[in-house]
Amino acid sequence: MAGRDTPPPPLAVERVDPTLTHALRHRVLRAGQPASAVNTASDDHPEAAAFAARTGDGTVVGTVIVAPEPCPFLPDHPGAWRLRGMATEEAWRSRGVGARLLAAALDHLRAQGAALVWCNARTPARAFYERAGFRVHGEEWVDPLIGPHVAMALPL
Repeated sequence: MAGRDTPPPPLAVERVDPTLTHALRHRVLRAGQPASAVNTASDDHPEAAAFAARTGDGTVVGTVIVAPEPCPFLPDHPGAWRLRGMATEEAWRSRGVGARLLAAALDHLRAQGAALVWCNARTPARAFYERAGFRVHGEEWVDPLIGPHVAMALPL
């Protein structure tokens, strides 16, 4: 498999209907849980924006969704949006897919006038978000269904 020094693969990163991302989110983020476990309030929010990285044949290999939602650990910060459902197929990791998806989401948020993006990041992804400028808020905790997490935010 290619490493971080390999040029990004030829993928289309585009805004999509959130339902197009459900199968990947289920495999990567909610394996062993009912398929309905991937449904979030963000999927149905009228201002939500889901992005997918797709191969030439249309296969979704990465995804992220953002929607306006007050930040629970920075409650007085206006213009907050939540990032969630960030997932990349295992075979496509460390190839720039997540960075491209995050860039598309952040570009969208800036165009919407968002002032803050926040997430509950799985601890194995912490360094990815830190490289993008996110900072940790508070202590790590364990979600009994999906593992250890840390709250992170990035002012825009």
